[in-house]
Amino acid sequence: MKKAILIAGAGIAALLGAPQALAQAAAAASGDSSVAEIVVTAQKREERLQQVPVAVSVISGDAIANRGSVSLESAQYLVPTLNFRKSGTNINQSLFLRGVGTSTFSIAGEPSISTVVDGVVYSRAGEAFSDLIDVERIEVLRGPQGTLFGKNTSAGVINIITKRPGDKFGGFLDGGFFTNGDEYRLRGAVDVPLAANVKSRVTAFYSSYDGNIHNLAHGGERVNGYEHYGVRGIVVADPTPDLTLTIIADYRKSDDDCCAELIGTLPTNLAAGGLPVPRGDKTRQVNQDLITSATEKSGGISLQADWQVAGQTVTYIGAYRKYDNTEVRDGDWLSRPYVGLGQLHDLGPQTSNTLTQELRLTSPTGQFFTYVVGAYYSRAHTERTFTRNDIVCSLSPAPTVLTPCTTAGTVVTTPTGTADFGSTFKNLALFGQGTANLTDRLRLIGGLRYTHDKLDVFHSRTTVLAGPGIQPSFGPFAASTSHDNVSGKAGAQYDLAPQTTVYATYARGYKGPAYNVFYNLTATGTNVIAAETADSFEAGMKNTFLDGRLILNLAAYYAKYHNFQANNPDTVAGVLVTRFTNAGTVSTRGGELDLLFRPMRDLSVSGGLAYTDAHVDQFKIPTNGNNTGVVPSGTRLAYAPKWKGSLAADYRIRTGSAFDVVLGAQTSYQSSQISQPDAVLANRIATRIHAYGLVDLSAGIADPDDRYRVTFQVKNLFDESFAAAITSGGPGGSYRYIIPREADRYYGVTGRFNF
Repeated sequence: MKKAILIAGAGIAALLGAPQALAQAAAAASGDSSVAEIVVTAQKREERLQQVPVAVSVISGDAIANRGSVSLESAQYLVPTLNFRKSGTNINQSLFLRGVGTSTFSIAGEPSISTVVDGVVYSRAGEAFSDLIDVERIEVLRGPQGTLFGKNTSAGVINIITKRPGDKFGGFLDGGFFTNGDEYRLRGAVDVPLAANVKSRVTAFYSSYDGNIHNLAHGGERVNGYEHYGVRGIVVADPTPDLTLTIIADYRKSDDDCCAELIGTLPTNLAAGGLPVPRGDKTRQVNQDLITSATEKSGGISLQADWQVAGQTVTYIGAYRKYDNTEVRDGDWLSRPYVGLGQLHDLGPQTSNTLTQELRLTSPTGQFFTYVVGAYYSRAHTERTFTRNDIVCSLSPAPTVLTPCTTAGTVVTTPTGTADFGSTFKNLALFGQGTANLTDRLRLIGGLRYTHDKLDVFHSRTTVLAGPGIQPSFGPFAASTSHDNVSGKAGAQYDLAPQTTVYATYARGYKGPAYNVFYNLTATGTNVIAAETADSFEAGMKNTFLDGRLILNLAAYYAKYHNFQANNPDTVAGVLVTRFTNAGTVSTRGGELDLLFRPMRDLSVSGGLAYTDAHVDQFKIPTNGNNTGVVPSGTRLAYAPKWKGSLAADYRIRTGSAFDVVLGAQTSYQSSQISQPDAVLANRIATRIHAYGLVDLSAGIADPDDRYRVTFQVKNLFDESFAAAITSGGPGGSYRYIIPREADRYYGVTGRFNF
């Protein structure tokens, strides 16, 4: 019965399309049943979504909050083309769009999807996964966006816009409690006008969660939880009618004991080791003496100036950000060391800072030729000190059963090593994009970006005693590389009717050079990883029907990536190694459908469907001809399910009394996906995440003027279990699983008061 309902929900999603669920409060208040106008900044100017020749999914911050979501990880259930790779800590997690993303442990490799918050690029991937607090909307731009957004957008952009201060004193306070780990959330914001032309907004939040996994080695206490808190302030001033200044500052601290990798499959010789009984993705226990955890501090300040000059808009955005992360990791996944299965514990504090500067000129709309031109500079510096400690023991004769290192007669050694390494990325770019309005219905689009990248790295490792996972001393090593690139975009857009526009574009994607700088770097891995490029073709149709009550957008695409940066076997100095390198050529193609429907004043439906065929075209064969580790052509890329869909509905029952009833439902479905692309078929099969569907329901009461709202929620109604990641390399040849919070049913209540 449960599967039948999930399949039915997926079928509905297939008919109905990806969420663009923006708040409809203004239209509802006036009794209008049309969809409220959606304005985006996907092309660095405010434009109607339906006129932008780019595939964009838009999610309001209210829609995310109303569904109990707090991060980009949760957004993957709202946007069918977005997928997420969960890892031990934020710095190793990755986003994927249309099946393309970058997973690497290298401190000198960058993501394929850029996260931009209020015009400021977050250079380190981990910083992008912080709490989504006081968000106005999230724009998910799919496909290469290199012309306007820069080098680290070969797969797309996550453009986050936070809420601006109001003209009057006011704000909100909300809180929530969720079961299955006792999660508490509290946040609030207040708008304070400081003068006739100066207004401000301050937002603060706190949240804590015990976790969804029990650690037997620590008395069964819960892990994979967190404690987060932070504050954000924004001041908007209009010193003259033609000048607007916006200053934003924020600080966030997190203390996570996440994410412990559990052993979902277990060879029989390890059963006596006290490890939990393996149950695949239904396992909810670990037995680890060291709690995998991470502490993070991040924050920054930015200044944006918008100056109207002779009808043009001059915009300057300058920002400085810091992001520090300290990772603690249990890398043996056991409660103690055994003969043949030693202990491996990691400690890796990392510090980083980023300076960005952008200046651009935007023409007014409504003229024959409109344009955006600008210049961009960034400097991102990161350093890390990483220590690995082992305990290794042997016994003669070799035991035939699992034997602790504390057994009499064992010979114990303690290999250890510490590496200091870092990277500095410098990026300078000149860019421009213009649109020629040839007629009222036909527009031609063109753009170019010149990019100069410079990358400096260093590495030095001091090893007291080599051992499992600890290479001998290395370095000091230092290297530098630079690269110039010209990328661009060309296309055409035509209005078939006043409410229907079609477009076709070609875009060149680009991601700069890299190095594979990580703890165990050796001489065989010191070469430059060449820049990655992509050729992308996209065609789309954007439609508005039924007097504005129905938005239906379609897109089809094909993209081919050259010098794809990924983990791949290679040969350096005659040695076959597996490392972060130019893996070869991959491609992705597919189709997408986005829908937003408002059949009546108080009912809105949103959804989406995506078909993705992302696979290896030809991975690079090592120079010695040994292709043992080469991923075969035709292998699907990781985190690229062929089918993914979502459907959400919100309905308000106006009772005419002191409160209204608000109802909500959301379902999402995705087909199976590979977690670990591997040359070995057995590993690809064992690390496949099965198809699953989720159903969330909510019901609540709200004041007719939305001054207060109380909502009860059930998440994952049918208790569908699944893994967020499955990888090989566990003890004794086992497989390691990461189980997300959403893989279990849980309940919650939230309350909000607006003043």
